[in-house]
Amino acid sequence: MKFNQEEFEILREISKNPKSSQRKIAGMLNISVGKINYCLKALRKKGLIKLKNFTRNPKKTNYLYILTAKGISEKTKITINFMKRSMQEYDELKNELKKDLNNQKNKS
Repeated sequence: MKFNQEEFEILREISKNPKSSQRKIAGMLNISVGKINYCLKALRKKGLIKLKNFTRNPKKTNYLYILTAKGISEKTKITINFMKRSMQEYDELKNELKKDLNNQKNKS
């Protein structure tokens, strides 16, 4: 399943605060409300989130966004892959710095 960074960030935000409105999520992630709406529909279509309406709330536009089991699993996989890439980049930079330091010592 292909993900973009924005979908991942939305999943993270929903997992932190499922009662957030689309407007609040948009503000937190610095994304337009229209794009949030589009992404939420895509995440729902993929089966990663579900929406529940607050039935007792007079404002019927308020929703609770819930990560499904599949959504939790995908978010976890993405997080693990991100951490692996980050650690690999860290190791590469560390090795590069060591080489640079060794080259400087050899020149002195």
